[in-house]
Amino acid sequence: MTSMQPFWWLALPVLLLPVWWHMRKRERTRTDILATARFLPAAAPQQQRVLRWSDVLLLLVRMALLFMLLAWLAVLVMPWKGDTVFIDPSLESSPWAAQQVQSAGMGAAAREPLPADLWNWLARNEHEWRPEARFLILAPRAAMPALPPRLAHAAELRLAPSAIAAQPPVAAAATPRKRHVVVSAPAERLPRWQALFAAFSTAADGANLYLLSDTPTTDTELIVWDHSGNEPPASWKAPLWWRTAVTNGQTQTPEGLAWTAPQWPLHDVDAARALYERWQAATAQMSPYPMPAQTLKAGRKEPLAAPLARSPEWLALALLALFAIERILTHARSR
Repeated sequence: MTSMQPFWWLALPVLLLPVWWHMRKRERTRTDILATARFLPAAAPQQQRVLRWSDVLLLLVRMALLFMLLAWLAVLVMPWKGDTVFIDPSLESSPWAAQQVQSAGMGAAAREPLPADLWNWLARNEHEWRPEARFLILAPRAAMPALPPRLAHAAELRLAPSAIAAQPPVAAAATPRKRHVVVSAPAERLPRWQALFAAFSTAADGANLYLLSDTPTTDTELIVWDHSGNEPPASWKAPLWWRTAVTNGQTQTPEGLAWTAPQWPLHDVDAARALYERWQAATAQMSPYPMPAQTLKAGRKEPLAAPLARSPEWLALALLALFAIERILTHARSR
C-alpha cells in the first residue's frame, strides 16, 4: 500500500479514544435489600474498581472505523496494476510494435494509450502500479524533458523506425488549424485580401485555415489595417499587424508587432509567397528536442506524493459499512 498524504498517520493516537470511552463507562445496577439483612450488623459499603472489558466487538468496530477514516484522509492506495505497455495509437496495429512487446517479454502485459505529457503523467499516477511493475513505452518519437525522468518503476522507451513513424495514422485525418485574422480595408480592396488569404489556406497542404472577421477577439493573431490615413481603434490588439506606411519596416507597438509597407503584395505571386513564408517562420512553434530510445532504471524508492490525489472508492465503501455496523451494534446494546 502507498499513502499519498502520510502526515495524517500522525493522528493514529485517536484510536485510543474508544478505549478510553469504554474504560470510563459505568453500568448502574439496582440494589435490593434482603429481608434477612436486618439481623446483620450495619457496615458502610465499600466499592472496588475492577477493570473489565465489555462490548469488545463494539470497541473493535469503533477503532476500525477511526482507522479507516485516517486511511481515507491519508489517501491510502493499494497498487494493483502490473507490467504495462504504453503504445501510441498510430503503432497499435504495426508488426514492429508486436515484435517489441514480445522481445521485451511483456506479451501478457496490459496496454494503455500513450499519454500526451508522458513523464509528468507517469510521475503523478505511478502509485497505481505495483513496485515490481515495468513500463514499456512504444512511440514514433518522444520529446526530451527538461530534467531526466525519475520514476519509482523501471521504464524502457523504444522508438519506431523512421519508415514506420512517417506513416500517418489512419484516424488522424488532417484537421486544419484555424487561425483568426481581422481585415480592415476599403470595400474595393477587401476582395483582394480575401483572395490572398484563401490562397494562404491552400498552402502547406491545407494545414491552416484562415478565418476573416471585422473585429478582433482573444483568438485573433493578425490584424490587417489597410488604411493609409486613419488610425485603428485603441482597443484593437493582436500579436501581429500589417499596416500601410510610407516605408517597409518592423515596429513594436503597444498594440502588437507591426509590419509596414507602402503597398502590400496582393498581385505579385513571389512577393506574396515571401510574405507567407516570413509570417510562418515568425509564428512557427518550436519543435522539442527528440529523446533517444533508452532504458530508465527506477530512480525513487516510492512514488511521488500527489497533493491532489483522491482516495479509492473501496475505502469510502469500507468506511460507510463500518459506520453502519457501529450504529447497529450501538442500537442493539442499548435495547
